[in-house]
Amino acid sequence: MSNVTSILSRKSNGIISVEPSTSVFDALEIMASRNIGSLLVMNNGIFLGLMTERDYARKVILKDKHSDETTVGDIMTTDLPRVNPRDTVEHCMKLMADGNVRYLPVFENGSIVGIVSVIDVIQETVKAQKETINNLQEFISSNYG
Repeated sequence: MSNVTSILSRKSNGIISVEPSTSVFDALEIMASRNIGSLLVMNNGIFLGLMTERDYARKVILKDKHSDETTVGDIMTTDLPRVNPRDTVEHCMKLMADGNVRYLPVFENGSIVGIVSVIDVIQETVKAQKETINNLQEFISSNYG
């Protein structure tokens, strides 16, 4: 089965981060311009958490706060499970399902190297299934066709 490395190799976004003092409004503008649903929150190269669209909806909109007065540090999620590039897609699926999370930070040698989203996991799973189907079709045609 595929691993996190294969997911990260397909992604072109790289690491997009903001500092915890960034306003939620400014973070949302970055997310909209990059068509992404989350941002790493970092300070001096150290990972602090992740800000997601869900954080915005639940911690700003529903609490009647203002996105230009609230900082990313006030709403970021800090307790996400972490994965490494060698972890399998199945492991990511389990962590996401068990924790009801949509994003997993990826660490290697103590440093953040990317984010895996639930969409990434789904796309990788579909890709692997298509490859299996193609291999089976080739096997059947070469042996029974």
